Amino acid sequence: MPNILVKIPQGSFPSDSRATLVLKIREAASAAEQIPSDPAKQFLCWVLIEEISAGNWTCGGADVTAKFLPCAATVQLPAGVLDEASRAQFVQLMHAAFKASMPEGDKRQLLSSVVLHDVPNGTWGVGGALWKLPDFARAAGYAHLQHLVEATA
Repeated sequence: MPNILVKIPQGSFPSDSRATLVLKIREAASAAEQIPSDPAKQFLCWVLIEEISAGNWTCGGADVTAKFLPCAATVQLPAGVLDEASRAQFVQLMHAAFKASMPEGDKRQLLSSVVLHDVPNGTWGVGGALWKLPDFARAAGYAHLQHLVEATA
């Protein structure tokens, strides 16, 4: 059940490419977090796209967007959902999502940055209530954490 904020250069992913990007990001999150394909569970994966206007994305003080396609993602998820292997998988799948979604003919080199933030247990508010890892496991259906749901039933 991640919240994923993606920043891309303005106009880099037109409509079809953007739809593919959102789909691929959701698929990456679902695979790494072991969220089942149930639409109700998938609904909990929020992806927010923010476009950065020309000249406002610099690397080393220079606008490099003519040669490179920088894409950044900040992923907030409940602490305890990912282990080291699933973190590596998440980052690799996010890079692959950006790559697969690039518009046809875009020859720029992809530069991706993915930062995973664990939200400490009991500090994430959902619908006005603080949730803990078993609540997230129940709602998102994390396959590897269902023992937490059963323990609280």
